[in-house]
Amino acid sequence: MNSVSPSAVQYIVGGGAHEDRPSAQSRRHNGHGSAPDGLREGSGEPDEVDRLKAKFMSAWNNVKYGWTVKSKTTFNKTSPLILLGQSYLFNSEDEVDRFRQAFVSCVWLTYRREFPQLEGSSLTTDCGWGCMLRSGQMLLAQGLLQHLMPPDWRWADCHPLTDVDFEVLKPRSPSRPAGMSLPSFSSSWTNPISQRDPSSGSSEDHRRTPARCPAASHEPQLEALHRKVVSWFGDHPSAPFGVHQLVELGKESGKRAGDWYGPSVVAHMLRKAVARTTEFHNLAVYVAQDCTVYKGDVMKLCESPLTQGLSESWKSVIILVPVRLGGESLNPSYIECVKNILKLKCCIGIIGGKPKHSLFFIGFQDEQLLYLDPHYCQPVVDVTQGNFSLESFHCNSPRKMNFSRMDPSCTIGFYAQTKRDFESLCSAVSEALSSSKEKYPIFTFVEGRGQNYGLEGQSGGSMDGPANIFSCNRMSRNNKRGSTDEFVLL
Repeated sequence: MNSVSPSAVQYIVGGGAHEDRPSAQSRRHNGHGSAPDGLREGSGEPDEVDRLKAKFMSAWNNVKYGWTVKSKTTFNKTSPLILLGQSYLFNSEDEVDRFRQAFVSCVWLTYRREFPQLEGSSLTTDCGWGCMLRSGQMLLAQGLLQHLMPPDWRWADCHPLTDVDFEVLKPRSPSRPAGMSLPSFSSSWTNPISQRDPSSGSSEDHRRTPARCPAASHEPQLEALHRKVVSWFGDHPSAPFGVHQLVELGKESGKRAGDWYGPSVVAHMLRKAVARTTEFHNLAVYVAQDCTVYKGDVMKLCESPLTQGLSESWKSVIILVPVRLGGESLNPSYIECVKNILKLKCCIGIIGGKPKHSLFFIGFQDEQLLYLDPHYCQPVVDVTQGNFSLESFHCNSPRKMNFSRMDPSCTIGFYAQTKRDFESLCSAVSEALSSSKEKYPIFTFVEGRGQNYGLEGQSGGSMDGPANIFSCNRMSRNNKRGSTDEFVLL
């Protein structure tokens, strides 16, 4: 049934904007609503009717998100494309191949089906409700790759790009719609034969040996580490950053399997997951409070309790900043600022999306965002097997969307390996934030600690609930809450 290439990631349901987010009526009691999760109201155990409902909804979502239709993405050969702080200009085959290696090496995490049942429900899939969890997983995975792998690491088995075209796009003119282009040039940079369906593991395409990246690392130790990072996001209860673990952490914030998770809630869930894992002890996650990164809190979080003040004791840090870039839609004044943030090498992406449709943004070209889309349902992969397939965890079909379609609710991620990197990050991000046409920046860096400003605890420490996201204009708060993620509007 899933015979169409998954790489298109364009959906026949609702013209591409599916009903992932519940209606306002269904959000009345839990803030964001829930899909049927097999739990009777007020009870911790599913009854038979709820089990049947959950099975029906799971089956429907598996079909709904298991279909894709082919659609080409066009890239401008004369404009630079930014991907995770790196710039690419598609004026040569070598440059396109450099982009291909970088894009395909990103970890792609999507809906899965037939995984072990989530505790307290009868769900065995996250189709239809887990897209924000998957976007958050992708951001954390990118941070871990930067933390553990060499800067120039590329997956050795990355596939050719599919469903893409490279053209010379003319500037917009009054007589011609934007985006109309000159005829495309023939190119050997893509290979449509490489399209594959991860669900059809026995197909010839799936068994075909992928083209190996010439510049990619073939070191067995790095490939083993790459596989280990992917396994941490496996759909198994023991995986430290898998859906099972994140759903358990979400219960502390009043969430349960089947609920919609907003970007700020997911940020705190990722923080808790990293804090509780035993996989490594030299990485911390800090979540900004009230549109503010308190430098003192980051310093305290990253310095070892035994040897605070010594540079060699510094923990690397992932900084997550939940923000809201407008009211019901994106404020155009912030577009240039978002672009400048994505140009920074310390930026590891943005979890957000378009209305009712979570995406993971990793770059842009001209007025369009580059993203990875979790809305494709694939069979579960047993990551406990030593040599599990990595193909379904990497996407070879890049997709773009216009900035104007971006949902204003999002979380921006950054990574700093050393104390000096953190100081450089503060300087570079502050400069990028100053490019906004708005009087007040998206967020700020402040000396000292949050408790000095009347805030209890720190976002990297003991605070369990999601922080409220306030306007950075402290003097003109309008105290209006956003409808989706506990925001006061900027």
